[in-house]
Amino acid sequence: MAQKATIYKAELSVSDMDRHYYGTHHLTIAKHPSETDERLMCRILAFALNAHERLEFSKGLSTDEEPDIWRKSLAGELELWVAMGLPSEKIVRQSCGKANEVIVYCYGGKAADMWWEKIKNSTTRFNNLQVINIPESESKGIGALAQRSMRIQINIQDSDVMVSVDGSIIYVNPVEWKPPHRR
Repeated sequence: MAQKATIYKAELSVSDMDRHYYGTHHLTIAKHPSETDERLMCRILAFALNAHERLEFSKGLSTDEEPDIWRKSLAGELELWVAMGLPSEKIVRQSCGKANEVIVYCYGGKAADMWWEKIKNSTTRFNNLQVINIPESESKGIGALAQRSMRIQINIQDSDVMVSVDGSIIYVNPVEWKPPHRR
């Protein structure tokens, strides 16, 4: 019998001084049976880093045709595509063709480094692509904070991120490996 997703509930408060975004999101997150706590918490972090009133989690791991997180315009156009992990070059290329803006949040230490070395030269043509690495000690640190019901506060200032889950604090310094080409 197939395993079912585990449901996590989070009250996410975001104070993003870099983008002047301040809001609270009540999230219900389905954790796929194959998903780790580290990946789940990196998804929540990516949500906070791109917080917006129309931002939402998609089916994610359940389907290859959807990102982990997306934002659509009021007309239904795909504005933002957020992928987690180490997507193939094909997935990156297809994503860049589907959305106005694509952000890949990778994590995993040496595996992420090797993935980026393999794929980076083929990504230069994508002006709408941004690649951000979450250092391994920090992704594992926030992964250790995962609980089925959480109150999460994320403060962002000068690209430094403070993640607080029920009083435990981890500082995250995402590293931009590929900035988007701004016109």
